[in-house]
Amino acid sequence: MLILLKGGRLIDPVNQRDEIADLWIENGRIISPPPGRIPDQAHDLAGKIVMAGAIDIHSHIAGGNVNTARLLLPEMHRAMREAELPFSTAKWSTFETGNIYAQMGFTTVIEPAVAPDHALQAHLELADIPIIDKAALIVLGNDDFLLSLLRDGESRSAVADYVAATLTTANGLGVKCINAGGAAAFKYNARTFELDDVVPHYGVSSRQIVQALQQAVEDLKIPHPLCLHTNNLGIPGNVTTALATIEAARGKPLHLAHLQFYSYGDEGDHGMSSAAAALAEAVNKAPNVTVDVGQVMFKQTVTISSDVLRQFNGASSAKPRKSVIFDGDANGGGIVPYLYQENSFINAVQWACGLELFMLIEDPWRLFFTTDHPNGAPFTTYPDIFALLMSRDARAQAMSRLPEDAVAMTTLNSITREYDLNEIAIMTRAAPARLLNLKDRGHLGVGAVADVAVYSPDKDISKMFRFAHLVFKDGDLVVRDGRVTHYRFGKALTVRPGFDKAIEQRLARYFDHHFGVTDNLFAVPSHLLPHDEPFQEVACQ
Repeated sequence: MLILLKGGRLIDPVNQRDEIADLWIENGRIISPPPGRIPDQAHDLAGKIVMAGAIDIHSHIAGGNVNTARLLLPEMHRAMREAELPFSTAKWSTFETGNIYAQMGFTTVIEPAVAPDHALQAHLELADIPIIDKAALIVLGNDDFLLSLLRDGESRSAVADYVAATLTTANGLGVKCINAGGAAAFKYNARTFELDDVVPHYGVSSRQIVQALQQAVEDLKIPHPLCLHTNNLGIPGNVTTALATIEAARGKPLHLAHLQFYSYGDEGDHGMSSAAAALAEAVNKAPNVTVDVGQVMFKQTVTISSDVLRQFNGASSAKPRKSVIFDGDANGGGIVPYLYQENSFINAVQWACGLELFMLIEDPWRLFFTTDHPNGAPFTTYPDIFALLMSRDARAQAMSRLPEDAVAMTTLNSITREYDLNEIAIMTRAAPARLLNLKDRGHLGVGAVADVAVYSPDKDISKMFRFAHLVFKDGDLVVRDGRVTHYRFGKALTVRPGFDKAIEQRLARYFDHHFGVTDNLFAVPSHLLPHDEPFQEVACQ
């Protein structure tokens, strides 16, 4: 089918376009204007804004921790009788996840923390999410096999082979490391774990684990740099850890996840302050570092994390007062409900820290839009955050409701910057595509997949981004006037780095010796998933 999107304002930073122009689509791709041909379908987009489909690089939408949160909080569920898919009775169901993302103009979402032994379950859930493409980052850094390789002084290539084999088996897109060594130390009753603390029994530090995984990802040419959840998340004064971690990267590529949660000082009467300005300055000076923010919003949510040490320490703050902490091989997990409140000094500082990072980090190509869904806020708050970024008045109005002593511990009041639509498009489209080496999306150039979001300009920025006028997924019209009109299923994006097959024999012996099972038990073969050709390979660089 030949489709014409006529006369919209095309905002495409990759191709340096911000102009009124037509866009042509055929066979799921954007094409050059075809001379003399009449479109089968035409849409008059005069006065509308046209962008590539948005890409969310960090949103917890599948896996063991997500399902445990659903079980812990049945009061937050609601029936969706029109759906007949698994998990469709949960509020944050697979079915609803795809719908809401599509309504906002998002067409690709990355689940950032899947344990290798949960990969099959996670991919079954991802396959149930309609409309959007998705992918998973695979969690390493507290697993016995890796720590044993490092303890025994095995070669850099052996570590890389293990990482590559695990990614291939789990059909992952990249590697996530969560409190490197901290979850392993938790098993030995550690309750804090710093960058240079040593994991009992293994004799390796968090710094060594991070650097080994960084090197492996670089050696394997995996596009997404190592995604790191640092030590000391959420603790006043933890900015020193974040700054030391940036230094420890030694100029090599590193992605710091949900940076807001590491941006705290310990000044003032409450022993907590914003250190976001200092952290933003360090990011600005480190071109090897990319970050996503993890913005807090004032909502009831639930924190889900494989940082079992941090979640154990934070369980006393649960609202409502219930939680789940479970340990196991590698990271385990913690589920702690939490209510962010405007009248809370701590929550107000957290909210401000995220916005300071958005405003003070200068390069939108290295800064990514996230709430660490659902940890900082549900992804349904994205339109409200866009409004805060694009309007100083909206920020001032929101700050007026916060405790004055909390605002005084931040620099937010002095910041006048307002994002424009091109910066929004970079941060949510062009930059994520570049980070992930997704050359076929994030832009509106000829040959790109026809993932296109069309918005109706509105003084109410939140309304504009909450309900897209039109959304096309692979050239298929799936949203009209903010409502999903057609369901389809996307692909799971994966990488296939090469490795020495001898590591597979070692892993087979390891699983047989320690668990009495074959390592194939944790594989994600295509034939177990409900759709034909469920994976799309992303080239290693």
